[in-house]
Amino acid sequence: MPDPARGSDSDQDLRTVLDRMADGFFALDADWTVTYANEEGRRILRSAMSDDALGPDESVEGANLWESIPGATETEFYDEYHRAMETQEPVSFDSYYEPLDTWFEARVFPSDEGLSIYLRDVTERRELERRQRESLRAIQRLYAVSSDDDRTFEAKVNEILTIGCEYLDVPNGFLTRIEDGTQHVEASHATHPLLQSGETCPLDEAYCKRTLEHEQLLTIVNASDQGWTEDPAYETFGLETYIGGRVEVDGERFGTLCFADTTARDEPFTDTQQTFVELLTRWVSYELERRRAADRLESERDRLDEFASVVSHDLRNPLTTARGRMDLLADECDSEHVEPVQRALSRMETLIENILMLAREGGGVEELTRVDLTALAEAAWETTDTRGGTLRVTSDGYDLRADEPRLRQLLENLFRNAAEHGSVGRGSDGVAVTVGPLTDDAGFYVADDGPGIPEDDRDQVFESGYTTRSDGTGFGLDIVSKIADGHGWTVDVTESADGGARFEFTGIDRM
Repeated sequence: MPDPARGSDSDQDLRTVLDRMADGFFALDADWTVTYANEEGRRILRSAMSDDALGPDESVEGANLWESIPGATETEFYDEYHRAMETQEPVSFDSYYEPLDTWFEARVFPSDEGLSIYLRDVTERRELERRQRESLRAIQRLYAVSSDDDRTFEAKVNEILTIGCEYLDVPNGFLTRIEDGTQHVEASHATHPLLQSGETCPLDEAYCKRTLEHEQLLTIVNASDQGWTEDPAYETFGLETYIGGRVEVDGERFGTLCFADTTARDEPFTDTQQTFVELLTRWVSYELERRRAADRLESERDRLDEFASVVSHDLRNPLTTARGRMDLLADECDSEHVEPVQRALSRMETLIENILMLAREGGGVEELTRVDLTALAEAAWETTDTRGGTLRVTSDGYDLRADEPRLRQLLENLFRNAAEHGSVGRGSDGVAVTVGPLTDDAGFYVADDGPGIPEDDRDQVFESGYTTRSDGTGFGLDIVSKIADGHGWTVDVTESADGGARFEFTGIDRM
């Protein structure tokens, strides 16, 4: 590159172009003396050079670069400029110059006469990249915490507040609950004595009062300059920096999630930082809703357990007595009324068993193990009142992952349902039931040759209490559906090849 310090017309034109550049430019000769600098280059060099190194009118031309800038020989600039001079190859690099608190992108072009150097201030770009990296790390940490099923809700909230404080560079993060005009600090990661867990204050004296009035986040970066000095909240807490959002549970106000500092910020919260806090408030709202639902479910389960105990004790005991007496009566007399009563008592016992099973277990699935469908179907058939029916299993070695006791209940209910509906009018010949894998091996089926289920009724057969028989309980297929759901399976009912009912189970996890 020509030396712009020389006086030809072409060099003058080049000087004009260089002076119009936004980037800093300066030229060095082989002795490291500045021969020319454009306006931005002069500004950069003046700010770095010692005062006694500057020439008349603060000129930088004629100054030795390394002698004029204190500590310059210990920088990356020194190493890279020398490398370019020695190799006569261009170099490009980014480097931070601490005395100016500035990141520069440097491009260095060597020639026989010296170096031509372009400097661009990339501090803002580097700061943006740093913030993006911090945001990504914070989001990754948030995901890791929120998806950790081994942590309690309280442990998750405490970690979330810690992550938020570090990301926003504030010392106080806290979750509040608002009740009866009072702010309760539910959880905190804070140094402020009034923002510790368990602390309370009137809502009128809290920043949260205004937070609840905002649809969006409330952000404060300098409370003194933003008119807060006369507010009771400022008088109580003295917070200069604050960002907080509303926490709602099931559409109702719960409280706030906030981050704060007693020192003002130099700049507003970025859009990314505000989005991060909004994400935290939504996560806390969701977790609180889930915890409330879990509490309701636990309460309901306790009531069901109590109900099951009452059913077991208060109904089963007199039923056992009635069946015993009925057996004695059958031995003593030959009456046409005995058999109907026995059937009614048997139906009542089945009804009680089904109700107890639904109340205590529902469709809950516990340990999944390898289950041989053929062996389990044959065992279930042996313990079911099949009324003279027959079982055929069409495949050996069909293994699947399942809760074996629950799958056995499912099969027993299907077998009992087929026997009850299919034995009518057959005399001593009961229903024929077939169990086997589906053609694509993605599941299994249970089919019978009974009267089948009318197409209009198929959408209702799994509903609790639905039955087409006067002596049916209406719980058998409901139990089948719940056990299938508990395994994550899908069950569909259609017509078998013999015109009976066919139940197909898909979504099976094969071993």
